Amino acid sequence: MPTLAAIIASTTVSGSISAEDTLIVRRQVFPDGVVTPEEAEKIMALNALCRLPSSEWVQFYVEAISDYVVHQAIPAGYVDMGNAEWLMRHIVRDGRVDSLTELELLVKVIELAAYVPDSLKLYVLKQVENAVLTGEGPTRQGTLDRNGINATEVELLRRTLFAQAGEEAITVSRAEADMLFRLKDATLKSDNAPGWADLFVRAVGNHLMALRNTAPFNREEQMAADAFLAETDVRIHRFIGRMFGVGAQTTLPGRHIEAAETLDARVATDQAVTPTEKRWLDARLADDAETDELEEALMRFIERETATA
Repeated sequence: MPTLAAIIASTTVSGSISAEDTLIVRRQVFPDGVVTPEEAEKIMALNALCRLPSSEWVQFYVEAISDYVVHQAIPAGYVDMGNAEWLMRHIVRDGRVDSLTELELLVKVIELAAYVPDSLKLYVLKQVENAVLTGEGPTRQGTLDRNGINATEVELLRRTLFAQAGEEAITVSRAEADMLFRLKDATLKSDNAPGWADLFVRAVGNHLMALRNTAPFNREEQMAADAFLAETDVRIHRFIGRMFGVGAQTTLPGRHIEAAETLDARVATDQAVTPTEKRWLDARLADDAETDELEEALMRFIERETATA
């Protein structure tokens, strides 16, 4: 059976990794379910050599490296700046991501992690924005549609915007909402993918009316929380009950958990469009000469949601 080193040598010449070679790499790397730092470096080196990856290789590469970055970190699920920089150092060339495989890896890490630096999410969104605005990039290669915002780009945007990781997890930030308006303005006359209009309306509506998350745990708080949850089943059940409002209040190491009544009040407050948010929205609507179809759809969405609050 060829060794990992032999497959790297072969890929250097051929520029491709077959399904058979991928299976060999998988068996050598994953027999114990753990990717070591040395193995992660070799997998990254293999992918950098591969110009024609098989679908099997793409699946393995994303699975192995996302598992290494997210689940083998300490604490598990917490991608700190060091891990994020390691990842970016291996896949970013000349300030950009070259392949859809590597962009998929970044999105998968953001989806799987409980926390990532906000800069990682913004970087992924910038790659998609640049591809739409310039017509070049990883989402414009091969058979992918180059006109407007294509279906691949809509899906990458959706997954990244609503991933659980980040400083405003599941809540669309101001920077992200601004980016969505830029994309809308640039593609109004384009033949965009069917899901784009719905994503724009729901994501901007989320920015204006969704519950603002509390700041994420830092590394030390997450480690304390992991230790807390590792204790007896009784304490775990008590913690989960309090997390969902059964009981008045409790404290997770370093953090206060809101009572259900307090949380309900904050949901109602955040669902209303505040004067500051309205000024921001009015400024975005005034950027173009007349109200377009997506802006009209957004206003109808806001009116409908606030009426039922």
